[in-house]
Amino acid sequence: MRLAIRYELVKTCKQTGARLGMIHTPHGSFETPMFMPVGTLATVKTLAPEELKEMGAGIILSNTYHLWLRPGHEIVKEAGGLHSFMNWDRGILTDSGGFQVFSLSEFRKIEEEGVYFRNHLNGDKLFLSPEKAMEIQNALGSDIMMAFDECPPYPATYEYMKRSVERTSRWAERCLNAHQRPNEQGLFGIVQGGEFEDLRKQSAQDLVSLDFPGYAVGGLSVGEPKDVMNRVLEFTTPLLPANKPRYLMGVGSPDSLIDGAIRGIDMFDCVLPTRIGRNGTVMTSEGRVVIKNAQYARDFTPLDPNCDCYTCRNYTRAYIRHLIKCDETFGIRLTSYHNVYFLIKLMEQVRQAIREDRLGDFRDEFFERYGFNKPNAKNF
Repeated sequence: MRLAIRYELVKTCKQTGARLGMIHTPHGSFETPMFMPVGTLATVKTLAPEELKEMGAGIILSNTYHLWLRPGHEIVKEAGGLHSFMNWDRGILTDSGGFQVFSLSEFRKIEEEGVYFRNHLNGDKLFLSPEKAMEIQNALGSDIMMAFDECPPYPATYEYMKRSVERTSRWAERCLNAHQRPNEQGLFGIVQGGEFEDLRKQSAQDLVSLDFPGYAVGGLSVGEPKDVMNRVLEFTTPLLPANKPRYLMGVGSPDSLIDGAIRGIDMFDCVLPTRIGRNGTVMTSEGRVVIKNAQYARDFTPLDPNCDCYTCRNYTRAYIRHLIKCDETFGIRLTSYHNVYFLIKLMEQVRQAIREDRLGDFRDEFFERYGFNKPNAKNF
């Protein structure tokens, strides 16, 4: 059977063991490690597909749960699939909807057949199962689909997490059986297990035995300390096949992108750059800048003097502060553009450091410049 998703290992960093690779999809190939901008409702907030291409985005993420509710996966299918619907001819990954079911709905009931919950928009009763998640994603036509899993809270007891891992493994097998387009869409399994190494091992072994085209590490960046996340990654990623992609879900802070790459991760996604951009916070090569602060009212320099993005080439901190303070949409377009560009270019730098066998040095230099090494450092 022809694989829809194929991973090619190009080089391993001698200094850290990080992987430089290439992922081939039905809608083009992209280098890894990489960052995926998040387009929850078939759009990366305030940004046009053409702008994402200018930045070098090879794949974006859209959300199964939200597109199921609005406009409905049947409408997207009628439009020719998500690529045609949103005019994006590069890769698309859709998550399974599981995280939204567990995070947005106050009422939910987990059963073996699936999850009963209420629509967060109008309160209607809904049901999502592994089979339904596959039906929706097959209709959306994404290049990479995610298996439907349970997203346990942090912290959770060992007993709860064990039951959750076992259910997620059973649901993963049901997803594989329900997947109707394996030659056109790659389905990734999601390793769960919280901070418990034996449960992570069990989850990884269960999923690897099912031979998915790729694997995600889920259940991180949900409130646990950074050192816990790094420890879990150090233990978990070696359990996953070296010839398949490894995806860390929901992680987008600059320090975690670098630390994740060092621990063998190929793909990352997060709403962070556009979310904080809408609040007037930007990532720069010199650290975090809260552009709403009064100190920038007469600052006629770019957001980041070392950045060559559209925003930094054309507009000043003073102007962008004015727009944000006045709730002008153009302001959040400019901050969002800059933040997404910053993370995409950061990953280009990470890939170059892997080529040069110096990712450890790059991490130390970046952390020192960004202030991550300082006590009580400001993070995102």
